[in-house]
Amino acid sequence: MTWSPDSWRQKTVGQDVAYPDAEALARALARISALPPLVTSWEVEALKDKLADAARGEAFLLQGGDCAESFDDCTSDSIAVKLKILLQMSLVLVHGTRKPVIRLGRIAGQYAKPRSADTETRGEVTLPSYRGDLVNRSPFTEEDRTPDPELLLKGYQHAGMTLNFIRALADSGFADLHHPEYWNIDFARPSKYWEQYRQLVENIRDSISFMEAISGSDSRGAQRVDVYTSHEALSLNYELAQTREVPHRRGWYNLTTHFPWIGMRTCQVDGAHVEYCRGIRNPLGIKIGPGMSAEWLGELLEVLHPDNEPGRLVLIHRFGAGKIADQLPKAIEAVRAAGKQVVWCADPMHGNTETTAEGIKTRRFDRILDELEQAFDIHAEMGSVLGGVHIELTGENVTECTGGSSGVEDADLHRAYKSKVDPRLNYEQALEISMRIAARIRGQSAQG
Repeated sequence: MTWSPDSWRQKTVGQDVAYPDAEALARALARISALPPLVTSWEVEALKDKLADAARGEAFLLQGGDCAESFDDCTSDSIAVKLKILLQMSLVLVHGTRKPVIRLGRIAGQYAKPRSADTETRGEVTLPSYRGDLVNRSPFTEEDRTPDPELLLKGYQHAGMTLNFIRALADSGFADLHHPEYWNIDFARPSKYWEQYRQLVENIRDSISFMEAISGSDSRGAQRVDVYTSHEALSLNYELAQTREVPHRRGWYNLTTHFPWIGMRTCQVDGAHVEYCRGIRNPLGIKIGPGMSAEWLGELLEVLHPDNEPGRLVLIHRFGAGKIADQLPKAIEAVRAAGKQVVWCADPMHGNTETTAEGIKTRRFDRILDELEQAFDIHAEMGSVLGGVHIELTGENVTECTGGSSGVEDADLHRAYKSKVDPRLNYEQALEISMRIAARIRGQSAQG
C-alpha cells in the first residue's frame, strides 16, 4: 500500500477521540500546520545515529520523564528540575558504563495518554475519560471532559516553550560538567545516595581538570550536552499537522518530536498508528508487553523496520517482574529470527503498576529493580545487548512509588501524590536506580 502522511485515515484508529466540532478541529490543525517545526530533521538524524551506537552496545539510552505532562507544569522551575535529574542520572551512567549516554526526555509533547475505557462513571454521572491535557481537562465536569481542539494548539505552544527553555539551558552552560553544582536539588541532600553522588561528581571534575591540564585546552565535550525529546504518537491529528518534507532530505519527518513511540494499545499491525509511523523517517519506539506474541512482533518488524536501518527501531519491553523471565526470551528470539537489529530498552515501570487497599495506584521499588536485574541477566544469557532504560520519574519530592532508600510506604502516598495518571519515581528513587544500573554494568564489564 502506498504511504502518505494521512493514509492512516483509511485504517482503524485506536484510542480515537470524538471531537464534537469537526470545523473547529480542522481550524486548529491548519494553524499548527502553518507554524514552524518544533524539532529539525538533522536533530532527528543525529539521534538515529546515536541509537545505532546503542544497538551495538557502544552507547546507552536513558529515556525518562513524566507519565503525562501537564500544561500547568510548563514553568521554568519545573522544566529545570526535570533536566537536573536527567543530567544527574546520565552522569552516573556515563561514569558507570564508560559509554556515551543518550538523554531522551519524555518531555515537550507527552500531553496525551491512552485509557482503558472511553468513559468514567462517578455515581450516576458518566463522562468521557481524561485523556491528557492535549485532549481534554481532568476536572469531572461535562465542559472539562469534552474534547477541545484548541488544546491541540496549546499543546504545540507549551511544547515549543518547553523546548526553547531546554535549549537555552543546554547552550548557556547549565549542562557544563565543570559546574555540576548547577544541578543540585536542595531537598535531596539528606538522601542516602547524595554523598555517593557528590563524590562521583568530584572524581569526574578532577578527571576533566587533569585532562585539560595535559592537553592545555578546554574539554569542549564537557561544556554542553544534547537532550532529545520523545512522546507517544497517540493523537495522529496532532502528529500529522507537523509532518512534512524538508529540503535536501528524502522522506517525511514528524517534527513535533525527535522520537515518537507506539504504545501497546495502538500497536495493531493493520491499525492507523502503525500505518502512520511506518512512513516517517524518525527513529521509533514500540512498547512490547505480555500480550504481544512473537508472531505479532515479527509482523511489526517487517512493517516498521523493513530496511533494517541502524538506529531506526527501539523495542521498549515492559513485561513486569513476574513475567519477564518467560516473555523476554521469546521476544529476543523473534527479533533474531527476523534478522533485525534493534535497540533493546527496559521499561520496568508499566508492568509493575498495582493498586493499594485504599485504591491508590502505585509501583514498588523492589519490583522495578527486580525487573531491571532480570532484564540485564536475560539479555546477557542470550547474547543480546540491553541498550537502555525507560523510567517514569520526576525531580520533585513526590510520594507516588513505594520503597527505595527514601522509605516511602503505602501510608505515605497521600502526602505528595501529584501525578494525574501514573505514579513516578521521585528524585531519590530515580538517583538510586541510576546508581544500581551503573553498578550492575560496571560489574558486567569487570566479568567480561
